[in-house]
Amino acid sequence: MDFQGHIPIYKKLTDYYRQRIINQDYIPGSKIDSINKMMTRHSVSRETAKRVIKNLITEQLVVSQAGRGTYIAETTQLLPKWGVVIPFYSSNIEELIAQLSKEASYANKDLEYFLHYNNPEEEMRYIGQLIQKGYEAIIVVPNYDESITGSFYRKLSTGNTKLVLADNTMAGSYFNYAIQSYDLGVKRAFDYLSSTHSGNYLLLNDDNWKGRNLVYDLVKQTFEMLISKNKPVNSLFFINNIDKIDASFLRENNIQGVITMKDTLAIRLIGRLKKWNFNIPNDISIVAYGNTELTELFQPSITSIDCRYDFMANNIARLINGDNTLESNQIIIQPEIIYRET
Repeated sequence: MDFQGHIPIYKKLTDYYRQRIINQDYIPGSKIDSINKMMTRHSVSRETAKRVIKNLITEQLVVSQAGRGTYIAETTQLLPKWGVVIPFYSSNIEELIAQLSKEASYANKDLEYFLHYNNPEEEMRYIGQLIQKGYEAIIVVPNYDESITGSFYRKLSTGNTKLVLADNTMAGSYFNYAIQSYDLGVKRAFDYLSSTHSGNYLLLNDDNWKGRNLVYDLVKQTFEMLISKNKPVNSLFFINNIDKIDASFLRENNIQGVITMKDTLAIRLIGRLKKWNFNIPNDISIVAYGNTELTELFQPSITSIDCRYDFMANNIARLINGDNTLESNQIIIQPEIIYRET
């Protein structure tokens, strides 16, 4: 470790072990470095090593057992709390949280959410902290590049805390999850758009996060496959920034069908189309992904892929509560299309 700078060595070393415990580099119940090993590994004094151990004990991250050593604390008493770890806050996520709040209320649990801003390190840190604090359940909407966190989940020890992945995941088949079938949702949107117009298509997103977006990649691949199979004479355009779209782009490329990845994005697009004198849906048909309250209240009301967040939240609650009537601990929600004015 680099102990240069004004921060005391014992504080830096405490931070180092705290982070490794939270990230489960040390598994709950396993032995942490002894004072002698800490001294040798980091070239610090006995007094510094003892102070680090004392700090970790005070924070209840480790427990000292006389004659045996110091071990990573294991949670035995669970808090009546469900933590929701999310990559960002949007109208879609807001709907999921609202439905989860209802389920938590039915179960007499508190619900709290934590933003990790699509940051894999923050996602892992939050999960480790909530397990350490003894939350009864953790519901995770993963970051958009799960390849970064895959090894973390594979070795994760949750103890008595229940962990459920939600909304989207490509992380593998060994987790509890209640997720939506994005490819089916895209197919239903495409079937509708292709039945109403003969022009080209646009997939609109506003993803400004760094790194790969596996969900968007899946949607894009599905859309491309459907066009190649069913409408080979048509083209698909991808835009990640709505400000790159103008009236001339839409007319020159004969865009007549649009899927937006969020409801709020559809609302922004419709406002601009009105200003550019496009008729909806005669000139351009729009399908939004989400079907939050906004899609029904906005004028014109928006044709949407319903993620069925109420059904998703209910199944997440059943997984947390260990409902043995469930046929599987891996539930895939089949989205529906809700036809409206766009």
